Amino acid sequence: MSLPDLLAETVGDESVAAEVSLGGDDRLAVTPTRTLVYRGDGLLSDESVTEYSHDVERISVSTGRRKAKLTLGYGLDGDETISLPASRADEVLHPVLAGVLSATGVTDPGESVLRTFRFSELTLVVTSDRLVKHVGSAVWDEEFEEFSYADLADLDFEEGTVATAVVLAHGGRSERFKAPNESARALRETLVDAVCAYHDVDSLEEFRVTVAADDEGDADTDGTTDFGEGPDPLSASPVADAEADAEGRDGVADEGDTPLSADDAGGADPTDEADPLGAAEPARPAADADGAVAGRSSGSDPLTERPVDDSAVGVDSPPATDVASDTAGEPGGPTGRAASAGVGEPAARDEAAAQTDDDAFDGSPFESAGVEGEDLATEVAELRHTVEQQSERLDRQSTLIEQLIEELRRGR
Repeated sequence: MSLPDLLAETVGDESVAAEVSLGGDDRLAVTPTRTLVYRGDGLLSDESVTEYSHDVERISVSTGRRKAKLTLGYGLDGDETISLPASRADEVLHPVLAGVLSATGVTDPGESVLRTFRFSELTLVVTSDRLVKHVGSAVWDEEFEEFSYADLADLDFEEGTVATAVVLAHGGRSERFKAPNESARALRETLVDAVCAYHDVDSLEEFRVTVAADDEGDADTDGTTDFGEGPDPLSASPVADAEADAEGRDGVADEGDTPLSADDAGGADPTDEADPLGAAEPARPAADADGAVAGRSSGSDPLTERPVDDSAVGVDSPPATDVASDTAGEPGGPTGRAASAGVGEPAARDEAAAQTDDDAFDGSPFESAGVEGEDLATEVAELRHTVEQQSERLDRQSTLIEQLIEELRRGR
């Protein structure tokens, strides 16, 4: 990746050890002596490059939801702060911390920083030659500890439910610290690979064998006896040894005694018996299929079947069929009235509705708007043009707002 002209001019003859993108055109470059932050041309600032020296006494990191701040403490000269996106905090911290450790003499020339781990207030820096440990609110300051791989006697890991303990046998003492399980695997692989590469072995077991062989050679040279990790020979009790010998001579196991089996101790299991009271339930009487009103017979209406005696009345009655036909034909009759009411009803309703629409404003002080077609089309066209202009302005404002938010997230 080629550097911008202004950044390349500021770097000069130095070599760029690491380069991290901060979003957009902004980027961070780390050289052996300083850290350079390049900001591209934007809404809030012009193109610029800011330098931060690696001769620092303290490094702190504060991370928010969107932005992070990397603070470099220079003692009496004050502090300098680098603002960057929160998602790039760990990616930026690693090369900056490596440059600071090299500039302050913690690491030797040619020693590379492999990986940086942050666990709350514990910071571990794994290099090719040593492990740097710092505990505190700061990521690094002068109160750090280092463990050289040359003096390392053993390396072990004890897994727990929440965290994994790292055990270092170093300088005749044991150093323990814990790492959360979600990061313990990465720490273990990085540390084991670094130790094995330093001692030119292929595995941790081979490293332990090599260290044990070196210890035995040193012990033979000094003329001392090494009892290893077994029990202390001075802790044996003569009384206990005498009792153990007596038991070995007198105590004879009785091979004929055998434990009772489950069949000898237990009896037969009770069996399930039929319930004597489980007699069949008596059948319920069937319901009568015929209802209470089944005997009621259907017959003709007695009023219609009763004969009419015409002679008793004394008037000749016309036949029933003729009366019905005449009644149906009369307009005033039931059938004639229904027919006259149904005929022409839809047409009458349509005519009444038309009259209502035409005379809606008759007899009232209100009048129809009377908008002409050409005037309405002109107004609609003007409104459409206004809406399009406002939409274009909103699009431009949205683009500017997004660019402003992006620049703010990059720490400008």
